[in-house]
Amino acid sequence: MPQRDWVARAIHTIEADFNRSADTHLIPLDVPGYPGIDVYLKDESSHPTGSLKHRLARSLFLYALANGWLREGRPVVEASSGSTAVSEAYFARLLGLPFIAVIPASTSPEKIAAIEFHGGRCHLVQTACALDSESQRVAAETGGHFMDQFTYAERATDWRANNNIAESIFRQMAEERHPVPEWIVCSPGTGGTAATLGRYVRYRRHATRVLCADPQESVFHQAYRAAVAGQPWRHFTHPCGSRVEGIGRPRVEASFIPGCIDAMVKVPDALALAAMRHVSARLGRRVGGSTGTNFIGVLHAAQRMAVEGRSGSIVTILCDSGDRYAHSYYAPAWYATNAIDTVYADAAVEAGAAGGDIPGLEPVRAT
Repeated sequence: MPQRDWVARAIHTIEADFNRSADTHLIPLDVPGYPGIDVYLKDESSHPTGSLKHRLARSLFLYALANGWLREGRPVVEASSGSTAVSEAYFARLLGLPFIAVIPASTSPEKIAAIEFHGGRCHLVQTACALDSESQRVAAETGGHFMDQFTYAERATDWRANNNIAESIFRQMAEERHPVPEWIVCSPGTGGTAATLGRYVRYRRHATRVLCADPQESVFHQAYRAAVAGQPWRHFTHPCGSRVEGIGRPRVEASFIPGCIDAMVKVPDALALAAMRHVSARLGRRVGGSTGTNFIGVLHAAQRMAVEGRSGSIVTILCDSGDRYAHSYYAPAWYATNAIDTVYADAAVEAGAAGGDIPGLEPVRAT
């Protein structure tokens, strides 16, 4: 049974790699405007491939191997805005498999370089809307397997335990002043992280609520609003891809599960990127735009808690390093090209961190 033998060796290789790895850090972040609320960043940038997507890629490979979808010597194909492709390239190289990343042409050159560093090949498409169909075509043409993170993210991750991100957060929070977070804030890309967090807190019977912060150019917030109202929500689309790489989608992906989410907020790109700069300045190192989007969600949750007279803790995700965006989010010319006002947005985020209102948000809650 050569295929079964190869699968067994491949799974052992991935598990051995995991056994060599440490968990990621949980970093406290002081937010002066909310002295009764403790904020923490789950730093997923410390994974071997530098982002939250390392966990997803490992789960996707194990899921595909256990299902018999991967074959020795056959290519692995993935549709990605960059970070998942970096992580999947790492695992493909670990198993000696060719890897092809189908990514938007606008993907940062730093991410493209990281994919190629791990042995992957990049296949560029002009719009995010074409990623899925082009990935299927490339997989069929090469005899490879399309991993399809947007469909399988919530299925491949073991949400009960197995060191998923939720279990890790609660384990690391155990000795803190408020060990059970009032809120965990994430941003939807596949929807898989939100599903894992929401399922875990319900399974463990925690009172923690999950808030998703959706970027400006994305369909998830619209779909969630419809789902909360009891209306059809799967059909929504958006005309373009998100400017905040790694999160937001032009269509409602299969891994997006509204019932796992307690609230959503729509975050303008200018505020997300101003929050990115704010967090970077507080930490003394660069973070990415998805982390900034998450931080706006943190400020929104903190303000709600303060209005309700509640103290407690909020945990969010530091998704990746800002070094991957030197040619975009940390380049003044990029803001000029995209007509994004940084002065007003920076002032708004500073005011929000001091306890003031954050303008331009569109919140919606399930209850």
